[in-house]
Amino acid sequence: MKRLAVFLLIILLLAGCSKPDAEIEAALLQTTAAETTVPVTEAPTTEPTTEPTTEPTTVPTEPPEEHFLLTFTGDCTFGANPNNYYAGYGFIKTVGEDYGYPFRNVIEWFENDECSFINLEGPLTDEGYPMQKTHTFRGPTAYVQIMTDNSVEAVTIANNHSRDYGQVGYDSTLATLQQAGIPYVERDNSCIFTTKNGLKIGMYGAVYYVLDTDVITAGIAALAEQGCDLVIFAPHWGVEGTYRPTEVQVDLAHAAIDAGADIVWGSHPHVLQPIETYNGGIIYYSLGNFSFGGNGYPWDFDTALLQQEVIRSADGTVTLGELTIVPASVSSIPERNNYQPTPCEPGTEMYDRVLQKLDGSFTGPNLPIHS
Repeated sequence: MKRLAVFLLIILLLAGCSKPDAEIEAALLQTTAAETTVPVTEAPTTEPTTEPTTEPTTVPTEPPEEHFLLTFTGDCTFGANPNNYYAGYGFIKTVGEDYGYPFRNVIEWFENDECSFINLEGPLTDEGYPMQKTHTFRGPTAYVQIMTDNSVEAVTIANNHSRDYGQVGYDSTLATLQQAGIPYVERDNSCIFTTKNGLKIGMYGAVYYVLDTDVITAGIAALAEQGCDLVIFAPHWGVEGTYRPTEVQVDLAHAAIDAGADIVWGSHPHVLQPIETYNGGIIYYSLGNFSFGGNGYPWDFDTALLQQEVIRSADGTVTLGELTIVPASVSSIPERNNYQPTPCEPGTEMYDRVLQKLDGSFTGPNLPIHS
């Protein structure tokens, strides 16, 4: 099994760098000069002897340590309910064919990483009928370009909305993702893919209404045994609107890491829940909503973008490095959701509140969310 060492580090935006002390700098310069000075000696008076030449010995070098950045976000619904599908402030009317719109304010993180992950909450289909349930979401198949145009490389469809338009909608989603070349993980299933720079990732997905610990841990262990550099468990779980994980979430997350998962990336509560380090792994219990077309006026605008460093050493050992947290709002405007996640300014009330939700110190009331 891989040796895991996790360092959780909150890197605040706009942080400055301090200059080295002038005296230390001068001392360093003197030391450097002393180390590079070559003494001069007189030339020998005797005739030089010719020594036989030999080929230089080549010393093999190990490959350098590799660093990868993985980006994780919350729920993304690229569409809407059928009742307000073409509403003036809805996702479809707001985005139209501007596929770069949803991630325009966070694109720098998506473009400059190894792999970006989203929870695709709702099918992409141009046909079919909504299921008989309170909330059903759908987006057109053309909206797969929101992912391909914004450097989203992998998704989970292990959630309670992936079949909102029945088997027709579900099959359409799979076909659309396959055609676009986007790896995905389904409920009670796994997938393995390799990133552009050769990081082999295995994912296992599960949904709250079928959480069999034995099945899940067996699936995770199988991924580890197949030589994955990194194993991600993507559960859709917990209670909507609550800022604390349930006992079931905690127990299952710990079991998943004990079975070989490196990262547990949770979704479903629609609000942020704490981040926990455990036994060399890391758990994101819930990252809330991100670009979420399912609600134009959410109770909670707080969200976050996480960038997890992954380090692969020369001998192939993989460990987790620094975690960068980017506190954000689901909207770039305060009065309603315009489906365009935007980083918060450091020092603002929202910025601090996001960090409190992720470190577990937030004490606000739970919210009445049901979807």
